[in-house]
Amino acid sequence: MEKSNDSSEYGFILVGFSDRPKLELVLFIVNFILYSVAVLGNSSIILVCILDTRLHTPMYFFLANLSFLDLCFSTSCIPQMLVNLWGPDKTISYAGCVVQLFSFLSVGSVECILLAVMAYDRYAAVCRPLHYLVIMHPQLCLRLVAVAWGSGLVNAIVMSPLTMTLSRCGRRRINHFLCEMPALIKMACVDARAVEMLAFTFAILIVLLPLTLILVSYGYIAAAVLKIKSAAGRRKAFNTCSSHLTVVSLFYGSIIYMYMQPGNSSSQDQGKFLTLFYNLVTPMLNPLIYTLRNKEVKGALRKVLRRK
Repeated sequence: MEKSNDSSEYGFILVGFSDRPKLELVLFIVNFILYSVAVLGNSSIILVCILDTRLHTPMYFFLANLSFLDLCFSTSCIPQMLVNLWGPDKTISYAGCVVQLFSFLSVGSVECILLAVMAYDRYAAVCRPLHYLVIMHPQLCLRLVAVAWGSGLVNAIVMSPLTMTLSRCGRRRINHFLCEMPALIKMACVDARAVEMLAFTFAILIVLLPLTLILVSYGYIAAAVLKIKSAAGRRKAFNTCSSHLTVVSLFYGSIIYMYMQPGNSSSQDQGKFLTLFYNLVTPMLNPLIYTLRNKEVKGALRKVLRRK
């Protein structure tokens, strides 16, 4: 496949929301606030998970990793989007576009798999409570996180070059606010069906397979909870899983709608707002979901704030 000399030399133009100039200022203010909250919230989760020894457990190890991923996910494109929303310059260099696409694909894939790992952790906690620490020993936790990162990197290493080297016949305008794979594929002036089908295959492996594991884990968890006779015990088991289930629903709902459609048939405006949702709104909400529903995290936060 041939790379366009124009795009590699002059970069790309991120159209974003420039067709709605009145909306740009509103979006800048809202996204700046949401991004600031996301950075503060996820950094706080990572900090308390490191500083509070009571949180040195598998569940909070995975939660700290999730917060780190959310930070990377948002930072991969939101600062660039804020720059483009603020001023007339809507350009991004070719190298910047490559880095953005690679980061977006790798981190997004890792998060899909990490959420499945966290579901397995909740299954072990609820269904095998007496053997929980034996099952989820530190070496296994590290291996599971390594598998998640390795899988995400493989996806990015394969799909980023294939996407960027599609011939675009001098086209530089990306009808999106970031260098996202579906938008870049749509710019191609050659038959890109092979790349689209490969992306769809990766989506099955990285999105649907982990989601299936999550659903199976929660099926076993639901069966175990129903066997608990006391209402207090059922409530405790539900609280253990509710935060993770909420995060899974928010993240996977938008991802599946975006990527599990052959040819990416969602409208362009719809795609922009959906990307904004799982790239910014979900990372902003995750710390709030885990903090508001988790007494241990709230206690750890209060303890850290008292130290200051």
